[in-house]
Amino acid sequence: MITCPHCQRSDGQVKGGLTQAGSQRYLCKVCHRRYTPDPKPLGYDESVRRQAVRLYLDGNNQRRIARQMGISQGSVSNWARELADSLPDVPPQPSEPVAVAEVDELFTFVRQKKTSSTS
Repeated sequence: MITCPHCQRSDGQVKGGLTQAGSQRYLCKVCHRRYTPDPKPLGYDESVRRQAVRLYLDGNNQRRIARQMGISQGSVSNWARELADSLPDVPPQPSEPVAVAEVDELFTFVRQKKTSSTS
C-alpha cells in the first residue's frame, strides 16, 4: 500500500498523473499534496553517453548518431563538447627525446586536371 511521505497516511491515495520521465504521481486526499514514490531519473544512462561519444570519435556525424541511437542531436553535441572541454589545452609531451618516429604514406596528385572546371 502506498503511504504519503508528508502525512504518513495510506488511506486517500489516488493516482495523479505521470512525471516527465514517466513515473506515476499520486495525490494525497488528506494533506492535498502530490508526490512520486519511486521517481525515475531524467536523462540518459552513462553507457548511452559513452557509446554516442565513441561513435562520434569514430567519425560518425551527430545527426547519424542521434538517429541510430534514438536520442537528441543536441545531446550528442553537448556530450562531445563536454569531452572536448575535459581534455588538456596542451597535449602531453614525452619525457625522453623520441628516437624513432613512424610516418604514414600519403599519395597526392599534383598535375593539371584533364578537364577544365565549368565555373
